Amino acid sequence: MLGRLKDWEDNESWRDFFDTYWRLIYNFAARRGLSHEEAQEVVQETVVSVAKSIGKFSYDPKVCAFKTWLLGVTCSKIANQFTRRAHQPPVAAGVPSDDSKSTAS
Repeated sequence: MLGRLKDWEDNESWRDFFDTYWRLIYNFAARRGLSHEEAQEVVQETVVSVAKSIGKFSYDPKVCAFKTWLLGVTCSKIANQFTRRAHQPPVAAGVPSDDSKSTAS
């Protein structure tokens, strides 16, 4: 499958890749404390990153297993999520945001 992923237009191989690895990526992210939405974003970002870099990936099990490489990419995306979370302003419970104010007549 890995060799076939280098062909961006091989939709069947990409579907197989996604079906095989999305749960692994999602669960890896969720176990590290990300919310459902954040873990879903990590899945998307990881798959995009793999698509962009698979052409340079050279599979050599003596050097690194594919899952090890994949989870390394996933760790980077998890770190990005925690960085985004840290830069978001806190939301106070029960306080409407500016875009939810109603206009009273």
